[in-house]
Amino acid sequence: MIRNYNIMRPLSFRSDELHSLLLRNKIATLDELKQALGTSVNVTVYRKLKPLAYFTSYSHRGRYYALREVARFDDDGLWSQSDVWFSRFGTLLASAEAFVNRSPGGYFADELARALHVEVQDALHQLAQQQRVAREIVSGRYLYTATDRAIRRGQLQTRHSVEAVAIAADMSVLQVAEKELKAAILLFYSLLDEQQRRLFAGLESLKLGRGGDLRLADLLQLDPHTVARGRQQLLAQDVEVERTRRAGGGRLPVEKKRLK
Repeated sequence: MIRNYNIMRPLSFRSDELHSLLLRNKIATLDELKQALGTSVNVTVYRKLKPLAYFTSYSHRGRYYALREVARFDDDGLWSQSDVWFSRFGTLLASAEAFVNRSPGGYFADELARALHVEVQDALHQLAQQQRVAREIVSGRYLYTATDRAIRRGQLQTRHSVEAVAIAADMSVLQVAEKELKAAILLFYSLLDEQQRRLFAGLESLKLGRGGDLRLADLLQLDPHTVARGRQQLLAQDVEVERTRRAGGGRLPVEKKRLK
């Protein structure tokens, strides 16, 4: 007796559907890719994506996919489509690590968030725990730097120089070159009297925090003890306020003429 069995053949999926969708829409979610492929199985999509060479977004928790051939990365290695961000370095962790290691002056968390267009505090915390980046306290905040000692030393030197020249300002919001800013600061400083110079240096040293005395002394060509004295005078409020000009300074009095 011959029996007939219906043999179920496995469905055959092609990568062409995914390729066409990603070329047309630039980016797509996993659900959109499953719909285009006609499957409900995630693994099937991943298997068909593999030969296409694809990226996942580092923003939106990696929910979006894009083809390497579609991405147009900028000089920083980033590309966006409809506010979804991709990186040639891959994930958010890998991108944050690469940015920190390539930076000449390291990154504060808010600076890196602006550079990557996403929140990075948790990513930086993980990288520091995994010892993939280092961190140092600069101006009262954590500065994230490379783990390589030589690179980290250079980054810290650059950052300290920038912090001193910017007088604790955010260099990213300034529209002048570092040399021009330094020249302007030195010109302003030259117009002050002896006490004002000392107090100015002391105030900016307080803004910079640890090591501020040495950095301001180097910038303004002062003895570090002079900067420290100005800082201590401000903290103790030990300042001469009766006379703000040198003796003989200011406008000469004008004698009123009497009408005859």
